Amino acid sequence: MSQQPAVLFVCLGNICRSPLAEAAFRAAAERIGLDVAIDSAGTGDWHVGEPPDRRAQAVAGRYGIDIGHCRARQVTREDFSRFSHVVALDGAVLASLLRLRPAGAPAEVKLLLDYVDGRAGEGVADPYYGGEDGFEITWADVSSGAAALARRIAGA
Repeated sequence: MSQQPAVLFVCLGNICRSPLAEAAFRAAAERIGLDVAIDSAGTGDWHVGEPPDRRAQAVAGRYGIDIGHCRARQVTREDFSRFSHVVALDGAVLASLLRLRPAGAPAEVKLLLDYVDGRAGEGVADPYYGGEDGFEITWADVSSGAAALARRIAGA
């Protein structure tokens, strides 16, 4: 693992929550001048190579962020050494990551909302099977988690 902080956001398919968390974290890191490597992945391989869900792209676009270039990938065991923080979007994803994590891997593995005061242990709801409003709720959650994580990494 390099000295530069590196954050990997992980959800199920890497087309809704984790690309939105990646986008929100990029924006939060930029706002505070944090130099950090950022990526996202999914625990499953259903959408590998696909762009984010059109509704995820739309909500990010409403906040001035283009995520159309992102392509889904599956998390690997090597990610636990490449990234200083592997951030799960819900409890089921966290459990999968803890099973996949090699013994002795240096990455901190937590839920995104663990970084938000009063929200430890909460997951970000998956908006995939719902309507547009669910993506707004997801954006609000990943934005608050991203800002809190960026502040923590920056030591603020």
